[in-house]
Amino acid sequence: MNTSKKSVNNDPDVVLIGAGIMSATLGMMLKELQPDLTIEIFERLDVVTAESSDAWNNAGTGHSAFCELNYTPQKPDGSVEINKAIKIAESFELSREFWAYLVEKNIVTSPQDFIVNTPHMSFVWGNDNVDYLKKRYQALTKNHLFKGMLYSEDPAEIGEWAPLITEGRDPNEKIAATRMDIGTDVNFGELTRRIFNYLKGLPGISLSLNHEVRDIDRQRDGRWKVEVKNRKSGKKRDLLTPFVFIGAGGGSLHLLEKSGIKEGKGFGGFPVSGQWLVCTDPAIIERHQAKVYGKAAVGSPPMSVPHLDTRVIDGKKALLFGPYAGFSTKFLKNGSYLDLPKSIKLNNIGPMMAAGIQNIPLTKYLIDQVRQSPEDRLNALKDYMPSARLEDWKLEVAGQRVQVIKKDPKKGGILEFGTEVVSAADGSIAALLGASPGASTSVAIMLDLLKRCFAEKSSSEAWQSKLREMIPSYGKSLAKDAALLEKSRDRTARALGLNGVEV
Repeated sequence: MNTSKKSVNNDPDVVLIGAGIMSATLGMMLKELQPDLTIEIFERLDVVTAESSDAWNNAGTGHSAFCELNYTPQKPDGSVEINKAIKIAESFELSREFWAYLVEKNIVTSPQDFIVNTPHMSFVWGNDNVDYLKKRYQALTKNHLFKGMLYSEDPAEIGEWAPLITEGRDPNEKIAATRMDIGTDVNFGELTRRIFNYLKGLPGISLSLNHEVRDIDRQRDGRWKVEVKNRKSGKKRDLLTPFVFIGAGGGSLHLLEKSGIKEGKGFGGFPVSGQWLVCTDPAIIERHQAKVYGKAAVGSPPMSVPHLDTRVIDGKKALLFGPYAGFSTKFLKNGSYLDLPKSIKLNNIGPMMAAGIQNIPLTKYLIDQVRQSPEDRLNALKDYMPSARLEDWKLEVAGQRVQVIKKDPKKGGILEFGTEVVSAADGSIAALLGASPGASTSVAIMLDLLKRCFAEKSSSEAWQSKLREMIPSYGKSLAKDAALLEKSRDRTARALGLNGVEV
């Protein structure tokens, strides 16, 4: 099935594999930078954005490091490390700038359908955790990216912010929370659909659904032969292209391995599935208006950070709690149970075994999560909502994530909890591996990819000028320039219909 009426020759300038937020962002940027580019996009499912970018498979936080405590670890001396939080917060502002550009150019309309203001909160209890959160607040608010953050240890005030987390709680329990009113909830699935709907109407762009890329081979002339199979008809097709982007979520590792580039050697993947408790009582849903993130339990991985989360999906407000982790050997929600065993090669078995030995607590954690009873899940929810009742919630399966395993000179192999772009030395092919904060930082990730893979064009005045039009702060530091950040946030708030903040 081909959803585009526009024809592309057999040798397109660019092939994008996977119809998620990453391919949408890169395709949109490239077509704006060079309108005469021919681009072919292939998606193995019959709809776009059905895997990691889909709203129900994605936390949708607009990961801006306002509330995610795993981005601000406490160091042995008791201080809080904030460099990663600053980088992620700055990256999210770049995403806002690009999305504002799309709205201003009428490429994407009705921004309220994909982004809405939802306060971001961090919430902890116990003396040590309260002490940590206060230190985190003090460290973060020294940087203007986090100006406007509120801190409270007053149960009454925290109850005004989010009544569900204080009602029924022991009044003698020490609690603390922070709040950022400019936090957002983002429906990345809806945003991705809007971008693809625009792209597929442009000349030189073809979007093919139900088409699976089976192989990628380097040719003598430097181009890539991409073998594609129509999953409905069974018909195969080969095409040649000078540039391939593999943005297939959990499917990226297999295709990177097929490319044979030396930069991809040694990479492995560790799949983790997720589940949500979804509230079924409209009255409860209506009483909560925030994304409340807590602290991962001692010994559990960063991906397990629990949150009581207001979502707006397809115009309807929802309330989720989780994630509860699970284990499956699939690399995609719609993948195969053979994905993990098929990914193991001679060049990555060493790093994968080393990472496995170092992450035995993670394996134990996943086993414990899989064995959880409904009552166990309810008890975890009650830490954040003491009055919760099992009959008001149902269990839903979320997306599948593949965490990156990579070579490490000291440890042999390490498990990474983040995203990683792997590209050939000549920039002719690139793959995106990993998970969170992925979608939220897609614009920053793609800007980095453009520098790597289109180095000469990226440094040209024509591309530089267009990049500054799309992302006005491009080449500057929002983390270091308070006036520039204020100007950026004012503009993007107006374009996207969001609340501003005094910086």
